[in-house]
Amino acid sequence: MRVRIGYQPSITALFVAVVLAVGLSLVFLSFERARSITRSAALSFIDRVADQTTDRVDGQFKDVLDVLTVLRQLKPVETGAIQDSPELYAILAALLRRHEQLYNIYVGYADGALIELDIIDRAGPGLRARLKPPAGTMFRLTIIDTPKDGTSRRRVTSYLSSDLAVLAQEQREADYDPRERPWYRDAFEPGAGAITEPYVFEMASLIGYTVRVPFTQGRGGVAAGDILLTDAEAFLRSQKLGNSGVVFLFDDSGKVVAHPRMSEILSAQSAGAPLDLPPLNRLLSVDITRPLEAWQRGGSPQQIFDDPNGRTYVAAFRPIKSSGSSGLRLAVVAPLDEFFAEIEESRRSLVLLALGFVLASLPVVAWIGLLLSRSMKALAAETDRIQRFETNGPAIDVHSIIREIDDLGRSVSTMRTVVRTFATFVPKRLVQQLLATGDGLRLGGSRREVTILFTDIAGFTHITEKADPEQVMIRTSRYLAVLSAVIMEHGGTVDKFVGDAIMAIWNAPADDPDHVARACAAVLACREANRKLNEEFEREGWPAYRTRYGLHTGEAVVGTIGSSDRMAYTVLGAAVNLAARLEPLNKDYGTEILVSEAVREQVADRFAFRIIDTIQPKGFEARVRVYELCGALAGEAAPSPATSSPGLSR
Repeated sequence: MRVRIGYQPSITALFVAVVLAVGLSLVFLSFERARSITRSAALSFIDRVADQTTDRVDGQFKDVLDVLTVLRQLKPVETGAIQDSPELYAILAALLRRHEQLYNIYVGYADGALIELDIIDRAGPGLRARLKPPAGTMFRLTIIDTPKDGTSRRRVTSYLSSDLAVLAQEQREADYDPRERPWYRDAFEPGAGAITEPYVFEMASLIGYTVRVPFTQGRGGVAAGDILLTDAEAFLRSQKLGNSGVVFLFDDSGKVVAHPRMSEILSAQSAGAPLDLPPLNRLLSVDITRPLEAWQRGGSPQQIFDDPNGRTYVAAFRPIKSSGSSGLRLAVVAPLDEFFAEIEESRRSLVLLALGFVLASLPVVAWIGLLLSRSMKALAAETDRIQRFETNGPAIDVHSIIREIDDLGRSVSTMRTVVRTFATFVPKRLVQQLLATGDGLRLGGSRREVTILFTDIAGFTHITEKADPEQVMIRTSRYLAVLSAVIMEHGGTVDKFVGDAIMAIWNAPADDPDHVARACAAVLACREANRKLNEEFEREGWPAYRTRYGLHTGEAVVGTIGSSDRMAYTVLGAAVNLAARLEPLNKDYGTEILVSEAVREQVADRFAFRIIDTIQPKGFEARVRVYELCGALAGEAAPSPATSSPGLSR
């Protein structure tokens, strides 16, 4: 025996089960799930910060290396023609202006010569106060070389304006030999990197690197430039990682190279003492030795670890690949609880809210179930009566505060009207297939311009007179279905089937201002669909159906005809008769698609036509010129036109 449960108890039980299941599941899963999401989000965020910062630092080094590679190949640099070479000075100034991370750019030679150009303000206001250059000074040019008279090497320092005009100049005996400096001496060692280890520039009291490119052509030497990490410090400060989170750079020796508070740390050192890079444990409040070692042993670049006090931290590490032998590394460290404090607070609120929702929803569920069950029972009873076509009794209108149920009630009421109206003239088994429109039809019509199509299969009687009747019905139904689908796709209405023939109309019942063109496109598409269907018939051993078409446009009466118990929507008038006369004329002229002059006149700019004849159809006093529809003109949204011939007209 089949068990049946009423709508009200079933919907009530379902609501209670869903609410309880969801609420209790949220309570059960909230803590662990939120914890997992928080950790995942924290790692994802610091990973993005690490990638962004790494790309920025790497980009600085790569840009400078490209500049130096080009610089060493310049003819004045290669030959060492560094004295009285304004063109070379202009090139160096342009490179410095373009690459803001460079403090200076210089070339040291194997014979001890040197050319160096500095932008004074790149090192901050302290350097200008120390050098005290003339007003308007932008560059400092230093040249160390042996004079042409062969005397001892001289050092010439020139202070230049922004347009490289000399504002002041100093000369003295050279007290600096680039060949003795680590950036030059180590550049030719096997395995030497393009970037030196970090150090403090004494003149500017700032941390930086020297990027270098050695060359042996011409005079031979090393092209180099100094990168100050002051802009990296500002960039690191801009990363928002809570109150204690930090992004910093360090090297293989465990010394911090760039840190949001680096300037503060260095300025706090004793006056006169040599500046030195601080170790990691001096700048960090948490020991990162364990996660750092795990990463260096091949572990994940993202790490979660706890400090001795039980506080959880997230960290991300990245190598600065372009730093080479200097071993520069980047680290991002942030406490999990501080970084996502708002998420943690929201998580607790969510748990309390879920518990409150579970308790508060229980009394509401029964009331909702009662409302739904009343409306649904009424709708079920009404649709059951409509299904049995009991539409003559009083209508039951269903209304509800639930929008969907209220809409469904109106739809059922409309469906009742449709069934009651159409059941008087359409077989009842077809009423169930109609769309609910809410409008009842009545006998009568109106005049309007329509386009009418008649089709017929050539030699259909001969094809089917000896064929299996069941196969005839199957194949012909396929044929009619294919052509009907094409007609409807092009906005047409299939008025009726008469055996193997089809009558279709455009611009009725709905308005279609482009109905003539749509009808022409539909006929051409029908011809193509018929051709493909015939290929299938031939593979199946069934004769091909060759279709003839007659198309005309004109004014006709459109509406519903019939009697009180049987009605039909159709179109009547001379225009219909003329379209019907055109279709069989294809047999006389050996054509497939004949159209009237009225059709051609409206779409001659979109389709190609061939004049056939001027005829006087039976029952018509006037003579009518008829054309063959050949195809769509190039560029139109229709099948391609047939090949032009002398008989084509446009």
